[in-house]
Amino acid sequence: MARLLLRKTLFASSSSSSSSSAVAPLLHDIMSCSVAINTDLNCLLHAWCNLGFLCSYHSSAKFDLTDLTRPHTWYPNARRKKRNVFLHVGPTNSGKTYNALKRLEASSSGLYCGPLRLLAWEVAQRLNKAKVPCNLITGQEREEIDGAKHSSITVEMADVTSEYQCVIIDEIQMVGCRTRGFSFTRALLGICSDELHVCGDPAAVPLIQRMLEVTGDVVKKKIENDRKHLCAIVYGSLPPETRTKQATMFNDESSEFDVLVASDAIGMGLNLNISRIIFSTLKKFDGVYTRELTVPEIKQIAGRAGRYGSKYPVGEVTCVDADDLPLLHSSLASSSPVLERAGLFPTFDLLSMYSRMHAANNFHPILERFLEKAKLSPDYFISDCEEMLKVAAVVDDLPLGLYDKYLFCLSPVDMNDDIAAQGLIQFAENYAKKGIVRLKEIFTPGTLQVPKSHNALKELESIHKVLDLYVWLSFRMEDSFPDRELAASQKSICSLLIEEFLERLGWHSQRRRNYDHSPQHLQQKYQTTELRRFFPDL
Repeated sequence: MARLLLRKTLFASSSSSSSSSAVAPLLHDIMSCSVAINTDLNCLLHAWCNLGFLCSYHSSAKFDLTDLTRPHTWYPNARRKKRNVFLHVGPTNSGKTYNALKRLEASSSGLYCGPLRLLAWEVAQRLNKAKVPCNLITGQEREEIDGAKHSSITVEMADVTSEYQCVIIDEIQMVGCRTRGFSFTRALLGICSDELHVCGDPAAVPLIQRMLEVTGDVVKKKIENDRKHLCAIVYGSLPPETRTKQATMFNDESSEFDVLVASDAIGMGLNLNISRIIFSTLKKFDGVYTRELTVPEIKQIAGRAGRYGSKYPVGEVTCVDADDLPLLHSSLASSSPVLERAGLFPTFDLLSMYSRMHAANNFHPILERFLEKAKLSPDYFISDCEEMLKVAAVVDDLPLGLYDKYLFCLSPVDMNDDIAAQGLIQFAENYAKKGIVRLKEIFTPGTLQVPKSHNALKELESIHKVLDLYVWLSFRMEDSFPDRELAASQKSICSLLIEEFLERLGWHSQRRRNYDHSPQHLQQKYQTTELRRFFPDL
């Protein structure tokens, strides 16, 4: 009924303005196919109608799709519910997320939104162990439990059309991330829940409070209590499965893995029992240039030392280079800079309508033009879309619809990685030509080998990215990417081969034999033996 009334309003307004006549059938067409494309569209259109945007269109003769100054109005379901928002803020490992998780366990339905697959996996394991059936949903995997009313997800997978009793958004300070901040903004403004528990750094509180001032939510604030060899390895380009196993070995007291060599990847996503952090440097290459770590980055990593509820409730932090100590001391003694703005990005529905109004189908110029004209309130910034534009430049040359181009642009591909970029290009080309992409057309199962050099290791990590991309696409275009199970199994083999390489490097001494006899590891060795029956190169 609401949809019919909305259509009636659109056609009624079209009679009074020649420019609006193009908008009415445009929105009508989009609405007729919205079910197959994006469930957020109805929410968006209802929001506009409720706000009088469409009703006043015939008099203003102005319909500005680039006006992004009121993003909270994009989510009318959440606005109709008076949400109780609890801010759990405090230092790393202070127990803030633990307290929110206890509320999630006790709820009749709920959702955990984390920044990483590792965190989503860990929470799903915890809830299922506590006899609370919980699904695991990420961009690359879905493990659904019969009868589950709880889900643990990566934040990009948040469903803003469903209702929950309790929802957790973890690491909320990532609303300020230049690449992923918009996903946290969408979850914060759009999730419909009786209780919304927001966990993160105190520096995010002023911004979060400003963002929620206009939503009608009831905000409360909780400051959590502040409680101040064998070698495992963790770094960013390791597959998530390998990182998890390395962390498990380090945390297992019986394994004797008492040293962890890691990049700043340990700053988030891994629960580690660490007594002492030693920085080898306070600089990092961020993909563009080498710079000093920021105060939040230093505190995030240093905060891994000492963990609430672990055998190391108090940790120690130092540096290899004494010249770095002044920066370390000043960073730990100072508060994190207060977040000023949150990331925002236009929905596909906005971009689709904008493209039709401008009679354009190439995604790159549409996105560029839209962002140039976008109007924002002071609390938001447009998230970095450099990677999306790189992909758009490739897929615009192919005979694909706008939504297909949009999906490829959203995919988790590293265009700076030549192998990963080539994988995306081949997937897109085959999809455009045939409508179906078989994995064996670009990848031969059974050819993977243990790397013999660092360059070979990097190549295997890139292959893992390509397989990961295929799995991601298969969840969004299942009929067109039908080889998900094969891709997932090859991903697992990649992880095993990378682990084997790390062992051969000499990071792990012969004392690993003690760990090899643990029940879990014996099971893994058995699985590896079984794989060798089918993949001799293992």
